[in-house]
Amino acid sequence: MVGMNNDGTGLLSIGALSRLTGVSVKTIRKWSDQDLLSPAARTPAGYRLYGPDAPARLEIVRTLRELGIGTAAIRAVLHRERSLGDTAERWADALDAQLRTLRLQRSVLRTVAARGTAAEELPQMTRLARLSAEERRRIVADVVEDALDGVAAPAYRGGLLAATPDPPDDPTPEQLDAWVELATLVGDPELGAALRRLAEFSARTAPGQPADAADAAHAADPAAATEAAIRVAELMRTRAEAAVAAGIAPDSPAAEPVLAELIAAWIPTQAATADPPAEDGPAARTRLLEQLETVAEPLVERYWQLLCTATGRPAPPRWGTAGTWTAAALRAHRTPGELDRSAFARLADTDPERVLAAYAQVVRDVGALVATVRPADLRRPTPCADWTVRELLDHMVWENLMAASIAAGSPRGDHTADHLGDGPFDHIAAFEESARTARAVFTDSGMLHRTFGPYEAPGGLLVQQVTVELLAHGWDLARSLGAPTDLAPEAAGEVLEAARLIYGSAPRTEGSSFAPERAAPPGATAADRLAAYLGRSPA
Repeated sequence: MVGMNNDGTGLLSIGALSRLTGVSVKTIRKWSDQDLLSPAARTPAGYRLYGPDAPARLEIVRTLRELGIGTAAIRAVLHRERSLGDTAERWADALDAQLRTLRLQRSVLRTVAARGTAAEELPQMTRLARLSAEERRRIVADVVEDALDGVAAPAYRGGLLAATPDPPDDPTPEQLDAWVELATLVGDPELGAALRRLAEFSARTAPGQPADAADAAHAADPAAATEAAIRVAELMRTRAEAAVAAGIAPDSPAAEPVLAELIAAWIPTQAATADPPAEDGPAARTRLLEQLETVAEPLVERYWQLLCTATGRPAPPRWGTAGTWTAAALRAHRTPGELDRSAFARLADTDPERVLAAYAQVVRDVGALVATVRPADLRRPTPCADWTVRELLDHMVWENLMAASIAAGSPRGDHTADHLGDGPFDHIAAFEESARTARAVFTDSGMLHRTFGPYEAPGGLLVQQVTVELLAHGWDLARSLGAPTDLAPEAAGEVLEAARLIYGSAPRTEGSSFAPERAAPPGATAADRLAAYLGRSPA
């Protein structure tokens, strides 16, 4: 064999071993120096000679090195100090840790690319991503302990501490982004203050301690009580969102039956609280309103949303729309009341063609006004508090689309979406198309001859309601643009009478759709009188 000594010993020179195995001479020499491949002998000149087993031993060393196992561990295996299985298990664990690190690095880089992170933010993002599970738990625990210091709310405190943020080993950019935002949010003093307010409310409304063992035995099962509360919360959310989708204003008479159902379901969940309400009434409604107002903490809701996103848990449903509607309905309906169905009976005698004609005349004049709105006008304020012209137009388009969807039997739920489009004049086309769609559906679906919803509201009532909305908001638009407010003069009187019929018994309280009625000046147009009736100032 080439490179084998011809002294009959069968030993291999380092060059021969290299050619035989494909491992470089330099590497063989290095591994020999590290006691991974000891020479069997040396020549008189001091050159290393390797035995017949050297190729196989060298292949073992090379394979273990390719698997990432370190020199010391390989030496322990070769010298029988540790089994191969034990070494493989230890190095597999080490590789798992390395893989977690690599996946985390990949997630950081992908998140940076996706969110356009500034260079100044990168160190903080990386540091937060590398925190251990204990460090993440400590971040939350410190905030909770500081915020709830001195508040006797053990159940609330325990729930917060139990929900430790622990992102997966291979977080998506969305999860990593959520964790980074969460870690920043928990440092906001406003979050701590909000958590404390909720804890204080929990302590204030918690049941007292049982007086004796008999009382304790009759205490409600905590798990069952929690399950019941979750069911009622979900009922409230779905009923309120359905009311919004059906166009039921929280201060309208049609909201009362919804409230009555919700309160009847809610009262049993209060049995274990201090001084529980026994029946629907002002006390019960005030307490439920207080609960809704207390839990309406946007930062806390954001905290739970981020926590669920970061950990891959199902996110809790958003309560914004449902909570706002229910709270407004409770403010408007402080005491239980019966649904006034007299408006339904009077509308049953209304000529459907007159209802549709009034809608068409209002759409005609309001549409002509919308067509005059220039891009620069979209930022103007309006008589509707907090609404710009653009937001007002979006609401008007949605009113048309919502009424059409009710008529078609599939109420929309996208009232918070943008319905105008991005183009500078898209609002004109959006209004025209929504009105055209609504009128076609009103006519073709037979809506004017049908009833809708659990309260069997006449279809004509829904058309009249959207007509009132469009004329009132058309008046708002005219005032914002400095245009004449004498809109749809041939129909405005009928629309005002419909408004009185629909909203006559509606309370004018905080959170209501309309402010208290104002006096219209002498000689006011019918549209001006409608605006005054709905709380606008026509002067």
